[in-house]
Amino acid sequence: MYCPFCTVDEERVVRRNEAAVALRDAYPLTEDHTLVVPRQHVRTVYELPPQDQARVWDLVREVRQDLVQDGVGAFNIGLNDGTAAGQTIEHAHIHIIPRRAGDSTDPRGGVRLILPAKARYWE
Repeated sequence: MYCPFCTVDEERVVRRNEAAVALRDAYPLTEDHTLVVPRQHVRTVYELPPQDQARVWDLVREVRQDLVQDGVGAFNIGLNDGTAAGQTIEHAHIHIIPRRAGDSTDPRGGVRLILPAKARYWE
């Protein structure tokens, strides 16, 4: 079965370590939207040994820090863990979505907007 993350286009790679690779999203939500993908084909990061999970999250931190140094001040960072959570590619990956002032008319709610009817708890 074809997996888009098992063979990576090197032009999209921005960082890597022993356990994971960071690459620009092929369908970015914002400029510099990046995915951190475990090198091992697993459906969820929680199938990885603890030390590899830590290395995956280390790479998330490094990519985030690179973007902070480039002037990005806000992020949505997360993963869709399972089909019911919206996972469409059966290879674990973590989204790092840089957010910039004005990219949304009302960014309140952030990741809560996956369930719009429940997101706006402040109203």
